[in-house]
Amino acid sequence: MGQPFTASIPHRLGKAEATRRLQVGLTTVRSRFGRHITILQEVWTGEHLDFQIAALGQTASGTLDVTEDAVQLSVELPFLLDLLARKAQDLIKKQGRLMLEKK
Repeated sequence: MGQPFTASIPHRLGKAEATRRLQVGLTTVRSRFGRHITILQEVWTGEHLDFQIAALGQTASGTLDVTEDAVQLSVELPFLLDLLARKAQDLIKKQGRLMLEKK
């Protein structure tokens, strides 16, 4: 594995509201992308998420940290998933923004 895939998504919601919206939004991710991505583990500790996912027969783990004004995503990906994530970086950020915007 190389460098972790990282993304920062700004918001103006504060930690608590951003965390709540992300937790709700992960339910949408499961239903919308469940054919392609499986969330194997999801452990929230306050505004910090440790997770493990599976896609294309490979697994990856990462963290998500919610701050007052941004969400920081970091994922350790195997080579194939890393290539896909880097190509889909704009889509990943867009999905994150949508989770934060929905009330």
